[in-house]
Amino acid sequence: MSRARAAALETFKALHNRSYRLFFLGQIVSVSGTWMQSVAQAWLVLKITNSGTSLGLVVAAQTVPVLVAGPWGGLVADRFDKRLTLLSTQASAAVLALVLGLLTLFGVVQLWMIALLALGLGAVNAVDIPTRQAFVMEMVGADDLTNAVSLNSVIMNGARVVGPSIAGVLILLIGIAPCFLVNAASYVAVIVGLALIRPTDLRRDVPAARQPGQLLQGLRYVWRTPVLRTPLLMMALIGTFAYEFQVTLPLLARFTFHSGSEVYGLMGSFMGAGAVVGGLWAAGQGRPTGRRLGIASVAFGALILLCAAMPDLAFEFAALAIMGAASIVFAATANATIQLTASPEMRGRVMALYAMAFMGSTPIGGPIVGWIGQVWSPRIALAVGGLAALAAGAAGWRSLAQFTPPRRRREPVIPPEALIKPAG
Repeated sequence: MSRARAAALETFKALHNRSYRLFFLGQIVSVSGTWMQSVAQAWLVLKITNSGTSLGLVVAAQTVPVLVAGPWGGLVADRFDKRLTLLSTQASAAVLALVLGLLTLFGVVQLWMIALLALGLGAVNAVDIPTRQAFVMEMVGADDLTNAVSLNSVIMNGARVVGPSIAGVLILLIGIAPCFLVNAASYVAVIVGLALIRPTDLRRDVPAARQPGQLLQGLRYVWRTPVLRTPLLMMALIGTFAYEFQVTLPLLARFTFHSGSEVYGLMGSFMGAGAVVGGLWAAGQGRPTGRRLGIASVAFGALILLCAAMPDLAFEFAALAIMGAASIVFAATANATIQLTASPEMRGRVMALYAMAFMGSTPIGGPIVGWIGQVWSPRIALAVGGLAALAAGAAGWRSLAQFTPPRRRREPVIPPEALIKPAG
Protein backbone atom coordinates (compact mmCIF):
# COMPACT_ATOMS: atom_id res chain seq x y z
CA MET A 1 0.00 0.00 0.00
CA SER A 2 1.39 3.42 -0.93
CA ARG A 3 2.06 6.00 1.76
CA ALA A 4 -0.50 8.37 0.22
CA ARG A 5 -3.21 5.70 0.31
CA ALA A 6 -2.33 4.73 3.87
CA ALA A 7 -2.48 8.38 4.94
CA ALA A 8 -5.87 8.82 3.24
CA LEU A 9 -7.25 5.73 4.98
CA GLU A 10 -6.01 7.03 8.32
CA THR A 11 -7.49 10.49 7.70
CA PHE A 12 -10.98 9.16 6.84
CA LYS A 13 -11.05 5.95 8.90
CA ALA A 14 -14.13 6.96 10.95
CA LEU A 15 -16.19 6.92 7.74
CA HIS A 16 -15.91 3.12 7.64
CA ASN A 17 -18.44 3.17 10.46
CA ARG A 18 -21.98 3.03 8.97
CA SER A 19 -23.62 5.08 11.74
CA TYR A 20 -21.02 7.82 11.57
CA ARG A 21 -21.17 7.83 7.76
CA LEU A 22 -24.93 8.49 7.84
CA PHE A 23 -24.43 11.21 10.43
CA PHE A 24 -21.57 12.72 8.42
CA LEU A 25 -23.54 12.91 5.17
CA GLY A 26 -26.56 14.48 6.85
CA GLN A 27 -24.37 17.06 8.54
CA ILE A 28 -22.75 18.10 5.25
CA VAL A 29 -26.11 19.37 3.98
CA SER A 30 -27.45 20.71 7.26
CA VAL A 31 -24.36 22.64 8.32
CA SER A 32 -24.17 24.37 4.93
CA GLY A 33 -27.66 25.69 5.63
CA THR A 34 -26.61 26.73 9.13
CA TRP A 35 -23.78 28.86 7.75
CA MET A 36 -26.16 30.43 5.25
CA GLN A 37 -28.46 31.43 8.10
CA SER A 38 -25.53 32.78 10.15
CA VAL A 39 -24.48 35.12 7.33
CA ALA A 40 -28.05 36.14 6.53
CA GLN A 41 -28.96 36.82 10.16
CA ALA A 42 -25.91 39.02 10.71
CA TRP A 43 -26.59 40.96 7.52
CA LEU A 44 -30.28 41.34 8.39
CA VAL A 45 -29.42 42.84 11.79
CA LEU A 46 -26.93 45.27 10.24
CA LYS A 47 -29.48 46.19 7.56
CA ILE A 48 -32.11 47.00 10.20
CA THR A 49 -29.88 48.71 12.79
CA ASN A 50 -26.47 49.51 11.23
CA SER A 51 -25.11 48.77 14.72
CA GLY A 52 -22.29 46.47 15.78
CA THR A 53 -23.61 46.49 19.33
CA SER A 54 -27.03 45.27 18.17
CA LEU A 55 -25.36 42.51 16.19
CA GLY A 56 -23.39 41.48 19.26
CA LEU A 57 -26.56 41.43 21.36
CA VAL A 58 -28.41 39.18 18.89
CA VAL A 59 -25.47 36.80 18.80
CA ALA A 60 -25.46 36.91 22.60
CA ALA A 61 -29.19 36.08 22.71
CA GLN A 62 -28.49 32.95 20.66
CA THR A 63 -25.84 31.77 23.09
CA VAL A 64 -27.27 32.88 26.48
CA PRO A 65 -29.20 29.59 26.88
CA VAL A 66 -26.00 27.60 26.28
CA LEU A 67 -24.36 29.58 29.09
CA VAL A 68 -27.30 29.45 31.50
CA ALA A 69 -28.83 26.05 30.72
CA GLY A 70 -25.75 24.21 29.42
CA PRO A 71 -25.34 21.98 32.49
CA TRP A 72 -28.98 20.87 32.24
CA GLY A 73 -28.45 20.14 28.55
CA GLY A 74 -25.48 17.97 29.44
CA LEU A 75 -27.57 16.14 32.04
CA VAL A 76 -30.20 15.44 29.36
CA ALA A 77 -27.42 14.02 27.17
CA ASP A 78 -26.27 11.72 29.98
CA ARG A 79 -29.75 10.52 30.97
CA PHE A 80 -31.66 10.05 27.70
CA ASP A 81 -31.26 8.31 24.33
CA LYS A 82 -28.97 10.62 22.39
CA ARG A 83 -30.21 9.69 18.93
CA LEU A 84 -33.85 10.42 19.82
CA THR A 85 -32.86 13.63 21.56
CA LEU A 86 -31.04 14.81 18.43
CA LEU A 87 -34.06 14.04 16.26
CA SER A 88 -36.11 16.36 18.49
CA THR A 89 -33.58 19.19 18.59
CA GLN A 90 -32.96 19.16 14.84
CA ALA A 91 -36.70 19.28 14.08
CA SER A 92 -37.11 22.20 16.50
CA ALA A 93 -34.25 24.13 14.87
CA ALA A 94 -35.84 23.61 11.45
CA VAL A 95 -39.12 25.14 12.65
CA LEU A 96 -37.34 28.21 14.05
CA ALA A 97 -35.47 28.76 10.76
CA LEU A 98 -38.74 28.46 8.82
CA VAL A 99 -40.45 31.07 11.01
CA LEU A 100 -37.57 33.54 10.60
CA GLY A 101 -37.60 32.97 6.84
CA LEU A 102 -41.34 33.62 6.55
CA LEU A 103 -41.17 36.76 8.71
CA THR A 104 -38.37 38.12 6.52
CA LEU A 105 -40.07 37.08 3.29
CA PHE A 106 -43.26 38.97 4.17
CA GLY A 107 -41.33 42.05 5.29
CA VAL A 108 -42.59 42.12 8.88
CA VAL A 109 -39.41 41.08 10.67
CA GLN A 110 -38.12 43.35 13.44
CA LEU A 111 -35.03 43.27 15.63
CA TRP A 112 -36.88 41.91 18.66
CA MET A 113 -38.25 39.04 16.56
CA ILE A 114 -34.76 38.10 15.37
CA ALA A 115 -33.50 38.21 18.96
CA LEU A 116 -36.42 36.10 20.24
CA LEU A 117 -35.93 33.43 17.58
CA ALA A 118 -32.18 33.48 18.23
CA LEU A 119 -32.93 32.91 21.91
CA GLY A 120 -35.14 29.95 20.96
CA LEU A 121 -32.39 28.46 18.81
CA GLY A 122 -29.99 28.90 21.71
CA ALA A 123 -32.35 26.91 23.95
CA VAL A 124 -32.34 24.11 21.38
CA ASN A 125 -28.54 24.27 21.14
CA ALA A 126 -28.17 24.00 24.91
CA VAL A 127 -29.39 20.41 24.59
CA ASP A 128 -28.27 19.65 21.03
CA ILE A 129 -24.56 20.54 21.34
CA PRO A 130 -23.55 18.35 24.30
CA THR A 131 -25.76 15.53 23.02
CA ARG A 132 -24.25 15.69 19.53
CA GLN A 133 -20.70 15.85 20.90
CA ALA A 134 -21.23 12.85 23.19
CA PHE A 135 -23.08 10.94 20.44
CA VAL A 136 -19.88 10.80 18.37
CA MET A 137 -18.31 8.49 20.97
CA GLU A 138 -21.36 6.21 20.82
CA MET A 139 -21.01 5.92 17.04
CA VAL A 140 -17.25 5.35 16.66
CA GLY A 141 -15.78 4.45 20.06
CA ALA A 142 -12.61 5.75 21.69
CA ASP A 143 -10.13 4.54 19.07
CA ASP A 144 -11.65 6.61 16.24
CA LEU A 145 -12.89 9.54 18.33
CA THR A 146 -10.11 11.99 17.47
CA ASN A 147 -10.53 11.20 13.78
CA ALA A 148 -14.30 11.65 13.93
CA VAL A 149 -14.07 14.93 15.86
CA SER A 150 -11.62 16.28 13.29
CA LEU A 151 -13.82 15.14 10.40
CA ASN A 152 -16.75 16.91 12.09
CA SER A 153 -14.67 20.08 11.96
CA VAL A 154 -14.03 19.44 8.27
CA ILE A 155 -17.81 19.28 7.72
CA MET A 156 -18.37 22.47 9.64
CA ASN A 157 -15.69 24.37 7.80
CA GLY A 158 -16.25 22.81 4.40
CA ALA A 159 -19.80 24.06 4.77
CA ARG A 160 -18.33 27.39 5.79
CA VAL A 161 -16.79 27.58 2.33
CA VAL A 162 -20.05 26.76 0.56
CA GLY A 163 -22.71 28.26 2.84
CA PRO A 164 -21.50 31.87 3.15
CA SER A 165 -20.70 32.05 -0.57
CA ILE A 166 -24.19 30.90 -1.53
CA ALA A 167 -25.69 33.22 1.10
CA GLY A 168 -23.76 36.21 -0.19
CA VAL A 169 -24.94 35.59 -3.76
CA LEU A 170 -28.56 34.96 -2.70
CA ILE A 171 -28.65 38.12 -0.59
CA LEU A 172 -27.23 40.13 -3.49
CA LEU A 173 -29.52 38.70 -6.19
CA ILE A 174 -32.73 37.67 -4.42
CA GLY A 175 -32.77 38.78 -0.81
CA ILE A 176 -32.17 37.55 2.72
CA ALA A 177 -35.27 35.39 3.30
CA PRO A 178 -34.28 32.46 1.00
CA CYS A 179 -31.21 31.80 3.16
CA PHE A 180 -33.41 31.04 6.16
CA LEU A 181 -35.84 28.93 4.12
CA VAL A 182 -33.03 26.87 2.59
CA ASN A 183 -31.60 26.29 6.06
CA ALA A 184 -34.98 25.06 7.31
CA ALA A 185 -35.13 22.54 4.45
CA SER A 186 -31.53 21.41 5.03
CA TYR A 187 -32.41 19.90 8.42
CA VAL A 188 -34.27 17.14 6.59
CA ALA A 189 -30.93 15.58 5.61
CA VAL A 190 -29.63 15.19 9.15
CA ILE A 191 -33.02 14.02 10.45
CA VAL A 192 -33.12 11.28 7.79
CA GLY A 193 -29.53 10.29 8.60
CA LEU A 194 -30.33 9.97 12.31
CA ALA A 195 -33.48 7.98 11.56
CA LEU A 196 -31.49 5.47 9.48
CA ILE A 197 -28.93 4.80 12.21
CA ARG A 198 -29.57 1.39 13.81
CA PRO A 199 -29.64 1.62 17.63
CA THR A 200 -28.02 -1.83 17.81
CA ASP A 201 -24.92 -0.44 16.01
CA LEU A 202 -24.25 2.15 18.71
CA ARG A 203 -21.82 1.75 21.61
CA ARG A 204 -24.31 3.13 24.08
CA ASP A 205 -23.17 3.94 27.59
CA VAL A 206 -25.40 3.11 30.54
CA PRO A 207 -27.56 6.21 31.09
CA ALA A 208 -26.80 8.15 34.25
CA ALA A 209 -29.33 7.30 36.95
CA ARG A 210 -31.37 10.12 38.38
CA GLN A 211 -30.00 11.30 41.72
CA PRO A 212 -29.65 14.53 43.71
CA GLY A 213 -26.74 16.84 43.01
CA GLN A 214 -25.87 15.61 39.51
CA LEU A 215 -25.12 19.09 38.15
CA LEU A 216 -22.74 19.95 40.98
CA GLN A 217 -21.21 16.49 40.69
CA GLY A 218 -20.21 17.25 37.10
CA LEU A 219 -18.74 20.63 38.02
CA ARG A 220 -16.71 19.17 40.88
CA TYR A 221 -15.49 16.35 38.67
CA VAL A 222 -14.12 18.78 36.08
CA TRP A 223 -12.60 21.15 38.61
CA ARG A 224 -10.67 18.36 40.32
CA THR A 225 -9.38 16.95 37.03
CA PRO A 226 -6.62 19.29 35.73
CA VAL A 227 -6.53 17.72 32.25
CA LEU A 228 -10.21 18.66 31.89
CA ARG A 229 -10.11 21.94 33.78
CA THR A 230 -7.21 23.53 31.89
CA PRO A 231 -8.52 23.00 28.31
CA LEU A 232 -11.97 24.19 29.41
CA LEU A 233 -10.53 27.38 30.93
CA MET A 234 -8.46 27.94 27.79
CA MET A 235 -11.57 27.52 25.64
CA ALA A 236 -13.57 29.86 27.88
CA LEU A 237 -11.07 32.69 27.39
CA ILE A 238 -10.67 32.06 23.67
CA GLY A 239 -14.40 31.53 23.16
CA THR A 240 -15.20 34.83 24.87
CA PHE A 241 -12.90 37.05 22.82
CA ALA A 242 -11.49 35.16 19.80
CA TYR A 243 -14.32 32.98 18.46
CA GLU A 244 -16.55 36.00 17.80
CA PHE A 245 -16.12 35.96 14.03
CA GLN A 246 -19.85 36.26 13.38
CA VAL A 247 -19.52 39.70 15.00
CA THR A 248 -16.05 40.79 13.86
CA LEU A 249 -16.10 39.68 10.22
CA PRO A 250 -19.30 41.47 9.13
CA LEU A 251 -18.02 44.61 10.87
CA LEU A 252 -14.68 44.22 9.12
CA ALA A 253 -16.36 43.78 5.73
CA ARG A 254 -18.78 46.68 6.15
CA PHE A 255 -16.81 49.32 8.03
CA THR A 256 -13.11 48.56 7.41
CA PHE A 257 -13.21 47.43 3.77
CA HIS A 258 -16.47 49.30 2.92
CA SER A 259 -17.91 46.25 1.15
CA GLY A 260 -21.15 44.29 1.00
CA SER A 261 -22.51 40.89 1.98
CA GLU A 262 -20.62 39.15 -0.83
CA VAL A 263 -17.27 40.13 0.73
CA TYR A 264 -18.43 38.98 4.15
CA GLY A 265 -19.43 35.68 2.56
CA LEU A 266 -16.00 35.36 0.92
CA MET A 267 -14.29 36.04 4.24
CA GLY A 268 -16.16 33.13 5.76
CA SER A 269 -15.36 30.97 2.76
CA PHE A 270 -11.60 31.63 2.89
CA MET A 271 -11.55 31.01 6.62
CA GLY A 272 -13.55 27.83 6.12
CA ALA A 273 -11.26 26.60 3.33
CA GLY A 274 -8.27 26.97 5.61
CA ALA A 275 -10.13 25.22 8.39
CA VAL A 276 -10.87 22.25 6.11
CA VAL A 277 -7.13 21.83 5.54
CA GLY A 278 -6.48 22.19 9.27
CA GLY A 279 -9.21 19.68 10.09
CA LEU A 280 -7.85 17.10 7.63
CA TRP A 281 -4.38 17.54 9.11
CA ALA A 282 -5.75 17.09 12.64
CA ALA A 283 -7.72 14.01 11.55
CA GLY A 284 -4.50 12.23 10.62
CA GLN A 285 -2.58 13.11 13.79
CA GLY A 286 -3.92 10.45 16.13
CA ARG A 287 -4.47 11.13 19.80
CA PRO A 288 -3.97 14.71 20.99
CA THR A 289 -1.27 15.95 23.35
CA GLY A 290 -1.10 18.91 25.70
CA ARG A 291 1.87 20.29 23.78
CA ARG A 292 -0.10 20.27 20.51
CA LEU A 293 -3.01 22.06 22.21
CA GLY A 294 -0.71 24.81 23.53
CA ILE A 295 1.03 25.28 20.18
CA ALA A 296 -2.33 25.46 18.39
CA SER A 297 -3.59 28.14 20.77
CA VAL A 298 -0.49 30.32 20.38
CA ALA A 299 -0.52 29.92 16.58
CA PHE A 300 -4.23 30.78 16.48
CA GLY A 301 -3.67 33.97 18.48
CA ALA A 302 -0.72 35.09 16.37
CA LEU A 303 -2.66 34.57 13.15
CA ILE A 304 -5.68 36.51 14.43
CA LEU A 305 -3.31 39.43 15.07
CA LEU A 306 -2.03 39.02 11.52
CA CYS A 307 -5.61 39.22 10.19
CA ALA A 308 -6.19 42.38 12.22
CA ALA A 309 -3.22 44.05 10.51
CA MET A 310 -3.85 43.16 6.86
CA PRO A 311 -3.95 46.30 4.66
CA ASP A 312 -6.28 45.14 1.87
CA LEU A 313 -8.76 42.41 0.99
CA ALA A 314 -6.39 40.17 -0.95
CA PHE A 315 -4.02 39.87 2.00
CA GLU A 316 -6.97 39.60 4.39
CA PHE A 317 -8.41 36.61 2.52
CA ALA A 318 -5.03 34.84 2.60
CA ALA A 319 -4.53 35.52 6.30
CA LEU A 320 -8.06 34.32 7.13
CA ALA A 321 -7.39 31.03 5.35
CA ILE A 322 -4.26 30.34 7.40
CA MET A 323 -5.93 31.48 10.62
CA GLY A 324 -8.90 29.19 9.88
CA ALA A 325 -6.55 26.20 9.78
CA ALA A 326 -5.09 27.07 13.18
CA SER A 327 -8.51 27.71 14.70
CA ILE A 328 -9.81 24.26 13.85
CA VAL A 329 -6.65 22.46 14.95
CA PHE A 330 -7.05 24.12 18.35
CA ALA A 331 -10.79 23.40 18.63
CA ALA A 332 -10.51 19.77 17.46
CA THR A 333 -7.54 19.10 19.76
CA ALA A 334 -9.33 20.60 22.77
CA ASN A 335 -12.53 18.66 21.99
CA ALA A 336 -10.78 15.30 21.61
CA THR A 337 -8.63 15.88 24.71
CA ILE A 338 -11.71 16.51 26.83
CA GLN A 339 -13.79 13.64 25.44
CA LEU A 340 -11.00 11.07 25.76
CA THR A 341 -10.34 12.12 29.34
CA ALA A 342 -13.94 12.31 30.58
CA SER A 343 -15.67 9.37 32.22
CA PRO A 344 -18.44 7.88 30.01
CA GLU A 345 -21.19 8.59 32.56
CA MET A 346 -19.98 12.19 32.84
CA ARG A 347 -19.31 12.85 29.16
CA GLY A 348 -22.56 14.71 28.42
CA ARG A 349 -22.09 17.08 31.35
CA VAL A 350 -18.42 17.63 30.53
CA MET A 351 -19.24 18.40 26.89
CA ALA A 352 -21.96 20.78 28.06
CA LEU A 353 -19.25 22.70 29.90
CA TYR A 354 -17.18 22.62 26.71
CA ALA A 355 -20.16 24.09 24.82
CA MET A 356 -20.55 26.74 27.51
CA ALA A 357 -16.88 27.67 27.16
CA PHE A 358 -16.99 27.64 23.35
CA MET A 359 -20.39 29.18 22.59
CA GLY A 360 -21.89 30.11 25.94
CA SER A 361 -19.20 32.70 26.49
CA THR A 362 -20.56 34.70 23.54
CA PRO A 363 -23.23 36.54 25.63
CA ILE A 364 -20.28 38.12 27.41
CA GLY A 365 -17.82 38.42 24.54
CA GLY A 366 -20.21 39.18 21.67
CA PRO A 367 -21.48 42.55 22.94
CA ILE A 368 -18.01 43.53 24.20
CA VAL A 369 -16.33 42.70 20.89
CA GLY A 370 -19.17 44.35 18.94
CA TRP A 371 -18.86 47.50 21.05
CA ILE A 372 -15.07 47.59 20.58
CA GLY A 373 -15.53 47.17 16.84
CA GLN A 374 -18.04 49.99 16.68
CA VAL A 375 -16.37 52.49 19.03
CA TRP A 376 -12.73 51.89 18.08
CA SER A 377 -12.46 49.66 15.02
CA PRO A 378 -13.05 46.08 13.83
CA ARG A 379 -9.28 45.63 13.64
CA ILE A 380 -8.92 46.28 17.37
CA ALA A 381 -11.84 43.94 18.07
CA LEU A 382 -10.00 41.18 16.18
CA ALA A 383 -6.73 41.96 17.96
CA VAL A 384 -8.36 41.54 21.37
CA GLY A 385 -9.25 37.98 20.38
CA GLY A 386 -5.71 37.30 19.20
CA LEU A 387 -4.25 38.47 22.50
CA ALA A 388 -6.73 36.28 24.41
CA ALA A 389 -5.65 33.18 22.45
CA LEU A 390 -1.97 33.97 23.05
CA ALA A 391 -2.63 34.36 26.77
CA ALA A 392 -4.59 31.10 26.95
CA GLY A 393 -1.87 29.21 25.10
CA ALA A 394 0.87 30.57 27.34
CA ALA A 395 -1.07 29.77 30.52
CA GLY A 396 -2.19 26.28 29.48
CA TRP A 397 0.90 25.04 27.66
CA ARG A 398 2.99 24.41 30.77
CA SER A 399 0.31 22.61 32.80
CA LEU A 400 -0.55 20.26 29.91
CA ALA A 401 2.96 19.74 28.53
CA GLN A 402 3.26 16.16 29.77
CA PHE A 403 -0.32 15.10 29.06
CA THR A 404 -1.38 12.54 26.45
CA PRO A 405 -4.82 10.88 26.76
CA PRO A 406 -4.49 7.16 27.58
CA ARG A 407 -5.06 4.73 24.73
CA ARG A 408 -8.06 3.15 26.39
CA ARG A 409 -10.36 5.50 28.23
CA ARG A 410 -13.14 3.75 30.07
CA GLU A 411 -12.42 4.72 33.67
CA PRO A 412 -12.60 8.32 34.90
CA VAL A 413 -9.48 10.15 35.92
CA ILE A 414 -11.23 10.72 39.26
CA PRO A 415 -14.18 8.38 40.03
CA PRO A 416 -17.38 10.46 39.85
CA GLU A 417 -18.86 8.63 42.84
CA ALA A 418 -16.02 10.02 44.95
CA LEU A 419 -17.14 13.56 44.16
CA ILE A 420 -20.72 13.45 45.40
CA LYS A 421 -19.77 15.02 48.73
CA PRO A 422 -18.05 18.43 48.84
CA ALA A 423 -14.33 18.51 49.49
CA GLY A 424 -13.31 18.60 53.14
